[in-house]
Amino acid sequence: MIIRIDDYSDVPIYQQIRNEIINGISSGKLKPGEQLPTVRALALEIGINSMTVSKAYQLLKQEGYILTDRKKGAVIREMIKQDGKINSANKNELKRIISESKLAGVSEKDFIEEVKLLYKEG
Repeated sequence: MIIRIDDYSDVPIYQQIRNEIINGISSGKLKPGEQLPTVRALALEIGINSMTVSKAYQLLKQEGYILTDRKKGAVIREMIKQDGKINSANKNELKRIISESKLAGVSEKDFIEEVKLLYKEG
């Protein structure tokens, strides 16, 4: 599993790990039932503190994307809750992205086309 971390990003590393795993699940690169690397292994691979990876895994577990087991470790859930709604945190993030796009001069048509392309990828 390849996790890309941007050391210069304002986004905390644990959040970047969480986002990368969610992107992997959404795109199909990570399959239901697939085992994730151990906290230690992923921390060594990325070159970060294991507590940071642990925090990302705890967040993913709380959000219902992974299950953790003492014997099996962290695995992608077979069934991820689908309510067909965008949660409020994601709505706020989307509003921010729309605002920045408007300020950058991106037309609504171009914005929607980009969203369609990205939606198909993920």
